[in-house]
Amino acid sequence: MAFLILIRFVIIAFIVYLFYRGIRYLTDPKRKLDEAYEEERYYFHDDVKNVRKNFFITYKGAMFEGEKYLGTTENSFDVITIFVWVKNESKLQGFTKDDFNFLKTEILTYYPMATISWKNPIEQLMKD
Repeated sequence: MAFLILIRFVIIAFIVYLFYRGIRYLTDPKRKLDEAYEEERYYFHDDVKNVRKNFFITYKGAMFEGEKYLGTTENSFDVITIFVWVKNESKLQGFTKDDFNFLKTEILTYYPMATISWKNPIEQLMKD
């Protein structure tokens, strides 16, 4: 009798564990980023509370990575400098200044005090 109760408990615990893992999988931001990259749509993935972690943006099939630097503003410590580059330069075909201005606007919604610097070849396009 005690053996049957133990087996029932193990089965219920296993079902609860599977449910927990399923929810964690469905809400995983890294999985959402990969899915958006494959579908060539916009997604912003960042741990805003951790300045040391880079953020990732997928947009129109290109993956961008941004490096954040903490500094001082008039009243607080905040992210003041961001360097953004593309993972694969060949994916930039067809991008315009408007696309990069959109990305800049999106980044500034999360980090309004930041100055955004683009790495080559995006930097050359944005200078003109």
